[in-house]
Amino acid sequence: MSENMEKVTKEAVEGAVTNENEGEAFAKKRRAKHKKQSGPVQGKTVNRVINILLALGCLTVLFPLYMTTIIAFKQPSEMTNDISGALGFPAEWKFENFTEAMRVTDFWHSLGNSILITGVTVALCILIHSLAGYVIGRKMIKLKAFKMSYYYIVSGMFVPFAVLMMPLVKQTAQIGIANRFGVIVLYTVFFMPMNVMLYTGYLKNIPTQLEEAAHVDGATAWQTFWKIIFFNMKPMHATVAILTAMSTWNDVMTPLVIMAGTDENTLPLAQLNFQSQFGTNYNLAFASYLLALLPILIFYIVCQKQILSGVVNGAVK
Repeated sequence: MSENMEKVTKEAVEGAVTNENEGEAFAKKRRAKHKKQSGPVQGKTVNRVINILLALGCLTVLFPLYMTTIIAFKQPSEMTNDISGALGFPAEWKFENFTEAMRVTDFWHSLGNSILITGVTVALCILIHSLAGYVIGRKMIKLKAFKMSYYYIVSGMFVPFAVLMMPLVKQTAQIGIANRFGVIVLYTVFFMPMNVMLYTGYLKNIPTQLEEAAHVDGATAWQTFWKIIFFNMKPMHATVAILTAMSTWNDVMTPLVIMAGTDENTLPLAQLNFQSQFGTNYNLAFASYLLALLPILIFYIVCQKQILSGVVNGAVK
């Protein structure tokens, strides 16, 4: 009897070991199959394709920058129609084009106008749009009117500037703001849809318990926003600042149609001096482009970490 029990026990143990081994083999096979099916990016061929696409993407940025740089240092006599004339290095690296470009564009005066318009616009957008995004973001869940207001404001992104251009030119002239002040006001309105959407999305990452605790301590809604919410939205402030600054800094059309006839020029407007009816002075124009690129590039480098944080947190609840 004991021999039969030992035999049954032995067979049961062997069966369990066999089943365990089969289970492990099946699990390994399943993991290998899953890895093969769910990880195509891990394949060498796909990785090569992605690397090639990334390299091509880098070339689309680096090649124009390379062309801009070498043309800015070349003399007009070196601008030939062959490939070597277009892609070759200048015979001698000189800064004469930059000096002349600064003189033609009245660089320091135009730079001051661009900095003034961009700086004031960024400050107003952060203050006004963050407040609007806070009110709408917190109230739109409970009240339908705020939700409709949100959709109404965001819908402004789909209205092209060409439709608004002529009415705005006439209205700004009639009320006497066809100047730098009028441009700043228009920029503050134009960037409101995008910025309100960003602030409203980022507000979902800030818990309402902070506001409830402030309310218990006797803080008003105004104090709660400026002392708690506003400082917790620093990453989104940086994101809004750089997006607004880049759009304002590089814009030509709005200052062109609003400030036409005045002596005030921004850098993009001043750079139009290099284009005439009979041709374009590319050497001076590209030198001016590099000069105009430096301030906004420095601003972007300083804010880039906060920008990435703001965009990621604003896109995910």
